[in-house]
Parts: sequence; structure tokens; C-alpha cells
Amino acid sequence: MKRPILPVSSKSGIELLKNWARSRLVVIDDGSKDSTYSIMKECKQDKEQLIVMTKENSGHGATLLHGYEYAMKEKADYIFQTDSDGQTVSDEFWPFWEERSEYDMIIGKRSKREDGISRKFVTFVLKYVILIRFGVYIKDANTPFRLMKREALERHFDLIPKDYFLSNVIISVLFKKKNCQVKYVPITFKPRQGGTNSINLKRITGIGKEAFSNFRDINKRM
Repeated sequence: MKRPILPVSSKSGIELLKNWARSRLVVIDDGSKDSTYSIMKECKQDKEQLIVMTKENSGHGATLLHGYEYAMKEKADYIFQTDSDGQTVSDEFWPFWEERSEYDMIIGKRSKREDGISRKFVTFVLKYVILIRFGVYIKDANTPFRLMKREALERHFDLIPKDYFLSNVIISVLFKKKNCQVKYVPITFKPRQGGTNSINLKRITGIGKEAFSNFRDINKRM
């Protein structure tokens, strides 16, 4: 991610540099079978703001919750999450950051998606399953590009089932149900650039059936 070039003499420039100095980039290796963890450890040697973690493979949702728990434990002011498969554009982070104080969460809306018709269909169906189960309409519940206030997430985190696969979906629903301030910002969503997609149509169908049942129980908890 490129750092913006701002005159250090300006008030905004000084504030940005202070925020940057306090920030941390956390990379979580979810039990990968490639050399991700070793490469990240090498990168860390001259980058003190880079935090590298590894853990047993537990799925995307559980890994997100692991990262969120770490950020809350460290009392981060803001938590930004994105996947590492190259589908999002890092420079699109800055409009999110500029409005961070105005909203509890800013979510990227994947308006122009290049990840295949099946994924678009899943997002379309999910939107209406959420409406049926939770009574809220969410434009794009599972986007892997979001900025949240730590305090807002902390208030409702206990309502998320431990190691839940669709954790970002439930967070989106929680923020809507609890009347948090949420904004959607259009983002680029490219074809997968790296890694192997472990989700096929058969698995998506199974996840969908399980989710429909789980959503009922989660809504009762809310």
C-alpha cells in the first residue's frame, strides 16, 4: 500500500504521520501449505510495524475472528480487514480512512465484480436470506474490505458464534440491527490473483443450508 505524499508542515500531514506511526499491519497465516509464513517472517526483519501470525487451519471466518480479537486486545482505534488474494485494490483504502470518524463501519460494495457468476449469485441469494432471517437489507454483507471502529465491534462481538464461518456477514448484520452508522463505498473487485479457491458450488450449497439454520439461532441471540 502506498503512503500518501503530504506536506509534513500541514496539520493534516502531521496527524497522518502520527496515525501511520501507531498503525500495525497484521498478516495471519491460516495454516497454509505454501511458504507464506516464512516469507512474511523475512519481510518482518526490517519492518517493525508488521505483525506476522500463524495458526492451525480453521477456515476464513474463524481466522477473521482471531484477527479481530487480537486487534481488540491491543486496543486498536480502528480495524481494517482485507483478504490477501489480490482481488481488492489497496489504494482504495484512503477514502475509507478519510471518513473513519463519521461511521462505525465503512464497507466496500463490490459493484463491478470479476470473480465469476457463481459468486455473484451467492451474494444475491445471501442478501435476501438475510432479509428473511434478520429483517434487514444489506447491500453487500460479506465484502472482505472494511474499516471498523474497535469500540463498535467490541460492543457486539460476544454475539458472534465462536469460529463461525460467515463471521463478516454476522458483523454486517449486527451493525445494521444495532443501528450503528454504516456507509458503503464502491470498490474494485478483480479476479483472484493468488492462492487456490477452496470453495466450490457443492460446498457453497452446504454452507448455505447450514447458514440458513444458524441465522435463526443467531437472530434469537441478538
